[in-house]
Amino acid sequence: MLITTKVIVLSKLKYKDNDLIVKCYTQEMGIVSFLLRGIFKSKKGNSKAVYFQLLSQLQLEYTYKNNRSLQSIKDTKLNYLYTSVHSNILKGAITMFLSEVLTNVLQEEEQNQTLYAYLESTFLWLDSESECANFHLLFLLKLTKYLGFYPDINNIEFPFFNLYEGRFEYNSTNKYAITGENLTLLKTLLGTTFDALPNIKINVRQRQSFLSMILLYFELHLGSFKTPKSLQVLNQVFS
Repeated sequence: MLITTKVIVLSKLKYKDNDLIVKCYTQEMGIVSFLLRGIFKSKKGNSKAVYFQLLSQLQLEYTYKNNRSLQSIKDTKLNYLYTSVHSNILKGAITMFLSEVLTNVLQEEEQNQTLYAYLESTFLWLDSESECANFHLLFLLKLTKYLGFYPDINNIEFPFFNLYEGRFEYNSTNKYAITGENLTLLKTLLGTTFDALPNIKINVRQRQSFLSMILLYFELHLGSFKTPKSLQVLNQVFS
């Protein structure tokens, strides 16, 4: 079956001397992995390899075969050329971190047009904006909507949020009930948009604390979730 689809690159791994294995989130079929044979063998191949940077937005043409775990690409085109995502140090750290998170949480080989549209539009926003220090916080929070555990905002006025239950509560019922600064920031981010995000001022300690909380939230609701190895790099860049 010949498929032409938009894709977002989630991860890449050099295989043997000249090959590259790439995992992509595709608009048409969800997660698909590709084997690019001989891509590092020539200058022409090396120029093609540049296309497959983390979170790059491409258009691929490939023949899908059910019995293959690694598909072969027939044609590659840039769907969007980023201007800053891969050249800005801060955005580069966010890109590395979020690509690792997405590789971890997106496993299904099925179409999800709304999730693809969310990823596509938010990464375009990241590329176009200069203020990005809190982008990953709102991105992860809104991502939970597509993963099935977006916070229940009924009773949002209550003084606790239970990470395990995913809801606001009047009393602290277990060790996963949060309050204080993290609760205040959670309520703020639940009521904001990416365009309004630069107006929210968060210091380094608050940012790291909230990020640790949201990663715990992912861990509680996704049994296989692992803390990204790139978290330390991200925290260092924004410290």
